[in-house]
Amino acid sequence: MGAGPGTTWTRRRVLAGLLLLPPAVAGCSLGGPSRPTGPDPLIALAVAARADAALAAAAVAADPGLAEALQSLVDARIQHAAALEAEIARLDPDQPTPAPATPAPLSATRPGRAEVQRAVLASGRAAGEVALGLPPERVGLVASVAACCGTYAEVLA
Repeated sequence: MGAGPGTTWTRRRVLAGLLLLPPAVAGCSLGGPSRPTGPDPLIALAVAARADAALAAAAVAADPGLAEALQSLVDARIQHAAALEAEIARLDPDQPTPAPATPAPLSATRPGRAEVQRAVLASGRAAGEVALGLPPERVGLVASVAACCGTYAEVLA
């Protein structure tokens, strides 16, 4: 790592740098907008956001003492899902909306802080990877989701 706090490369710093790149470098096609082939990559991120919210809510239900640490995460991930779904619909109004996440069946092990932290960390990494391949007009949304997930993962660690 670098010699001081100004030289450390964090995920947030890299994502912020991506936002400053010129559109041609960030992957914008000079031929105008083209319709992507295959499923919209934001669908998986929206599904993960709903799943993370459901997992965190289940952890709070299993241990109400986690409410202070996790309720804001539940709210944020629900907002992420809604924003991602709105962007999916904006680009392709005929795209079906992802189904809301259903709570996992009750099992002998109840989700806790560590499980939520791992899920949110994985979601943040996935969003960061997806952001690298998006056109500039979609990068900001996905980068902010990645940064938020990364921050929550650090707070929960």
